[in-house]
Formats: sequence, structure tokens, C-alpha cells
Amino acid sequence: QVQLVESGGGLVQAGGSLRLSCAASGPIFRIYDMAWFRQAPGKEREFVCGISGSGSSTNYADSVKGRFTISRDNGKNTVYLQMDSLEPEDTAVYYCAAKISNAELQYVYWGQGTQVTVSS
Repeated sequence: QVQLVESGGGLVQAGGSLRLSCAASGPIFRIYDMAWFRQAPGKEREFVCGISGSGSSTNYADSVKGRFTISRDNGKNTVYLQMDSLEPEDTAVYYCAAKISNAELQYVYWGQGTQVTVSS
């Protein structure tokens, strides 16, 4: 089982940048596909982006393509989300999630979330 702890959220002006981190505890981090989700007030949680266990494959929601970049450092058991050109619509609680590659269909491990607020 893996435990996830996010950090790096905060308040930023529109057009600015933030980098979120998600530190994972537990064995063999590389076996987990990782993802970032977000949930804005009054809205359902939505997928933002994901990365395979090796880091060779990534995918993004259309709303963040070209602005957000997901990466991981398996030596540090950490996944990152670089967010550039932030917009007020990006305001949400951001969650890190994990699932075992090729074994689990849905993300089953979740962090506690970190708040990102983008002011106009």
C-alpha cells in the first residue's frame, strides 16, 4: 500500500506558476501509475493528468494541455505537477492519486489534497 502527501499549493495571480509535489511512501514506487485530479467548489472531481510508472507515457486533460506538465522522480518517490499560465478556472483542491500499473483499473490511493487558488 502506498501513502501520498501533496505539497506546494497556494495563492497565485493569473498568469503565474506553481509546482505541486506528491511524496509517496511504500515499496517499489515505479510500479504505480500516478495522476493528478482536482475538485473545484460545487463541481465534481476531474482528471488533470497522469504518468506511467516508468515516466515514459503521459496524458492530459484538454483544459490543461500546453500549460501543465507532469513528471516523476522514481529515485525520490515523488511526482510533480508544474502549472504555468494559471487561470482563475484552475482554482481547486488538487489531489495526487496512484494505482498499480496493469493491475488496477481505477486510482485507489489518494492524498489529502492541496489548495490552489488563482486570483484574477
